[in-house]
Amino acid sequence: MKKIRVGVLFGGMSAEHEVSLASARNVIKALNKKKYQVVEIKISKNGRWNKSKLRNVDVVFPVLHGTYGEDGTIQGLLKLEGMPFVGAGVLGSSVGMDKDVMKRLLRDAGIPIGKFLVNEKDFGVVKKEFGLPVFVKPANLGSSVGVSKAFNKNQFEKAFKLAREYDSKVVIEEFIDGREIECSVLGGDNVKASVPGEVIPQHEFYSYEAKYIDEDGALLEIPAKLSKSLIKKVQDLAIKTFKVLECHGLARVDFFLKGQKVIVNEINTLPGFTNISMYPKLWEASGLSQTKLVDELIKLALKRGNVESKLKTFYESKN
Repeated sequence: MKKIRVGVLFGGMSAEHEVSLASARNVIKALNKKKYQVVEIKISKNGRWNKSKLRNVDVVFPVLHGTYGEDGTIQGLLKLEGMPFVGAGVLGSSVGMDKDVMKRLLRDAGIPIGKFLVNEKDFGVVKKEFGLPVFVKPANLGSSVGVSKAFNKNQFEKAFKLAREYDSKVVIEEFIDGREIECSVLGGDNVKASVPGEVIPQHEFYSYEAKYIDEDGALLEIPAKLSKSLIKKVQDLAIKTFKVLECHGLARVDFFLKGQKVIVNEINTLPGFTNISMYPKLWEASGLSQTKLVDELIKLALKRGNVESKLKTFYESKN
């Protein structure tokens, strides 16, 4: 049987470059070498890469987190190349990445979210609207890069300045004192959700250091200790969020849980895929090994690519 050539695309011009390298190593390890031939395609931090390698693969598995990888840009390039790829398309990637647009779409769909403001520099306005503390984030980034928790005016101003170093749009969110629950989603036409897991940060919040540097930065409870009704509510909301934001393939949806109230925090359309990342670990706890998981993701990508290749791209006159 001829092997399927999988181009694993990783690295990139993002603050999450190192996370991408770790995720790519894990994806490559999980690929069944009897079925797949791996073609490694690395993008340097300054954007250099061998694009001609794309011509030698059957499907691309982007393992690019953050800017220029998870925001629709690389997805647009792959679509122009007519190349099947794993994960959300241009629209789902871009709206899933932009925390402002994402929250507005979820709010309009009736999905519960926290209060937020965009580019509000006036500390008095923020304090009056939310109270303290607040979270200050770049609108388009992940892995908690550039994210701060501010308890006073001085911290808020520093946090705003830091967030602006990564993005021209800054999102300010109310602090929600609740449990942090995450749920993995998988699918195309048929979408399913994993068992939920709980993140118990040992730092002030689930920061970049807590996720990737400090091995004891957070406790991961998989599966989360939830009632059957809450598990179903989380899974249903994860699937609804995935569909509302036009996602495909994979995503991880993050929640806050206050009593019986489930609040969507955000979606990650290309979540971390390291050996300690929640996305694959939640599927393992749901009975799907990492090898089977990446196999399913590639099948979904090839199926969508086949459907899209048959769509007309020009007008045919009936006369």
